[in-house]
Formats: sequence, C-alpha cells, structure tokens
Amino acid sequence: MNKKELTVEKSMEKLSGEATMEHLIADFKVVVADAEALLKETANQGGEKLAEVRAKAEESLRVVKARMAEAEAALVTKTKAAARATDTYVHENPWKAIGVAAGFSLVIGLLLGRR
Repeated sequence: MNKKELTVEKSMEKLSGEATMEHLIADFKVVVADAEALLKETANQGGEKLAEVRAKAEESLRVVKARMAEAEAALVTKTKAAARATDTYVHENPWKAIGVAAGFSLVIGLLLGRR
C-alpha cells in the first residue's frame, strides 16, 4: 500500500468511530432536552435547596451544550476531511475504487444469498 491508500484507509476507520460519536451526540441531546424540560417543570416549586440544585443543573447544562457544540463541529470537520480524501483517492485511482466496490458488492451479495 502506498501512502495515499493508507491515508484513505485511516480516514475510513475514523469515520466508523465518528459514526458512534454521532449517535452519542444525538443521544446526549435528548438527555439535555429532557433535563431542560424537567427544570422548566420544577421552576414553580419552592424551596431554597431546590433553587440551588436547579441553578447548578442549569449551569451544568450550559457547559455541556457548549462542549457538545464543539464536539459536533470537530466531527463535521473530520467527516468533511475524510470525504475529501476519499474523493481525491477515487479520482486518482478510479479502477482500484471500482474493483474495491465490486469486491464489497460480491461479498455482500454472497452473504445475502446465504439466507
């Protein structure tokens, strides 16, 4: 394998890890939304201790949202870079790309045909 093939292969490995990162971010957004809804529902509840807990939770949510936005931006940047590297590789090596796609298609077809 040459240097470009290794770069494309590493980019594809990163993409599979980033896909799980996307799922994690999506799941975390749901948790944040639920926590925000809980805070809104308890806004009318009295008590000094509850107000302190609510304030801590709101601050934690702000911090988490900021970190999620950063992680999401990094994920988008990495995904775009991997897509550009793949596009460049395919344009420079079209026959290899066709061969790889045909090989994957054959394997998938054989696996599906066994059912």
